[in-house]
Amino acid sequence: MRALHKDSWLGSALLLACVSTTVHAQSAAQWKSQQLEASRKSELIMHQAESRKGLLAQYQVMRYAHGKSNDTAFRLIFGQYLSWYQTFIGDYPDASASFSIKQSSAPGDHASPLAEGGYSPRPALEAIPELAKNYRAVFFNEAHNVPLTRTLTVQLLSKLRHEGFNYFAAETLYQADTGLQSRGYPVKNSGFYTEEPIYAEMVRTALRLGFKVVAYEAISDASGDAREKEQAVNLYHEVFQKDPHARLVLDAGYAHIQSSGSVLGGSSMAEHLHELSGIAPLTVEQTVMFPHQVSQDNHPYYDMVIQHDHPTVPTVFVNNEGKPWTLRDGYDISVFFPAQRFESGRPTWVSLGGLRKPFPVSGNRCMHDYPCMVEAHYVDEGPDAIAADILVLDPIPLNAKQDDRILFNKSEPSGMLYLRPGKYRLTYTNQKNVVLLEQQIDIPADAPVALPAAASSTGQADT
Repeated sequence: MRALHKDSWLGSALLLACVSTTVHAQSAAQWKSQQLEASRKSELIMHQAESRKGLLAQYQVMRYAHGKSNDTAFRLIFGQYLSWYQTFIGDYPDASASFSIKQSSAPGDHASPLAEGGYSPRPALEAIPELAKNYRAVFFNEAHNVPLTRTLTVQLLSKLRHEGFNYFAAETLYQADTGLQSRGYPVKNSGFYTEEPIYAEMVRTALRLGFKVVAYEAISDASGDAREKEQAVNLYHEVFQKDPHARLVLDAGYAHIQSSGSVLGGSSMAEHLHELSGIAPLTVEQTVMFPHQVSQDNHPYYDMVIQHDHPTVPTVFVNNEGKPWTLRDGYDISVFFPAQRFESGRPTWVSLGGLRKPFPVSGNRCMHDYPCMVEAHYVDEGPDAIAADILVLDPIPLNAKQDDRILFNKSEPSGMLYLRPGKYRLTYTNQKNVVLLEQQIDIPADAPVALPAAASSTGQADT
């Protein structure tokens, strides 16, 4: 069994603060004890899920465990675990609904870029490479269950490679996958979050662009400051100690990239790395200013900027002297993601700014065997590769309760994959991991922005 993710307690710790008002009748010690028990139970269920053959079967274990429990602490903690698996199957809206961190104004927040004089909005794809020219390292953070916060990094990799950056590191990667660089694509045992298609595409893109991809996760059982330091030591040894001229792009979760301030009672990985190498990275914060599933969870500045500037692409603010705006100390620049739009139930940001084209799929290929998982794999990658994109078709919503199933009709469901131009193997699989249909499809470079309601293996209308 592959190693499980070490950041689960980070989300749990955040929950201690963000939901404490819901348990006012309990003591803090009682609530913490309940959450610790919920975390233990969540780990056990995830182990059970991992023992099942096939991603859809694993997700079903997670889904039903969440649905049959009414325990507040468990549903809050396990909601984070469930959300990871929902991203793995491409169900991004439900992943955001299962786990969300409310972004409230904090005492240390800087004034809004709309209030501070001299700041103007700029597309992040233009501004960040310009800012990165004078740095040896650029660090991006992400919200693990919101792959939207990975999309900009994927798009920026080619621009940063052009600027001379030649190493890419990702927190999720396992050092045990020694064949990743030569193979050229991630597999199930490459990491934890790499099972999510956009994360896999980030790693795959870095490999194809010629980056040296580095795994730096702590291999001990260290947590807190000790884990952060071990990560930094691994990075230093694998990158800057081996190559004094290295220039690094890094993706990590939340506060691991914070350049100052306390992180879980100690210093961040970025701070430890700075101490070891003397290199101060450009730190790009992406985990606050994005649209949450519940608008009340949005940071107040986010709504102000969206209503004032109506950005259609990831946006940053820069003043007349070229200084970027940041919400909080510890980060150099904050990214605002545009409001979400949906097409066939999926957010259009999965197009990666137009790098990927929409390809409709229909449940008529599922042989009436639902739920049915549809995966698209690059034809030049092995069967163990992480899918380029994935979704689950079911005439009944995946998050519906068992008693609600009779409320939904049995019409054939449909959905939309988003794929780069190229050739793919398309597979339809049931929850017993049986392949119902396999076909080859071709996404042309000049594919239109919108396609018909169904499609065939040649990208034309299905018959």
